[in-house]
Amino acid sequence: VQLQASGGGLVQAGGSLRLSCAATGGTVSSYDMGWFRQPPGKEREFVAVITSDGGNTHYGDFVKGRFTISRDNAKNTVFLQMNSLKLEDTAVYYCAKSRLSNTVQTLPVYYDYWGQGTLVTVSS
Repeated sequence: VQLQASGGGLVQAGGSLRLSCAATGGTVSSYDMGWFRQPPGKEREFVAVITSDGGNTHYGDFVKGRFTISRDNAKNTVFLQMNSLKLEDTAVYYCAKSRLSNTVQTLPVYYDYWGQGTLVTVSS
């Protein structure tokens, strides 16, 4: 499976971006899918996860209702809608496929395939 993340870019604080993660070379519809991010000079951190059927989601504490993860299994694609962006949301965002389904794991160790990352820069 190859994951291709896209949609990053430069946005002003308070703005919105929608990230996409397209899977090729295999289907991800049977697995949970997550988004992680790595701010400059910091560790990678969990952002959001969605179960294989899309019925359950879980977010990092810092999201506070600003982001929404969704998926379209027919298109083998996962999305991250980010609203009310803050300066501290600046990071490289990675999508990842979980080894599991319906478990909403937040630790990177549970994810076996990763996209290449897409850079989100929030400016003042």
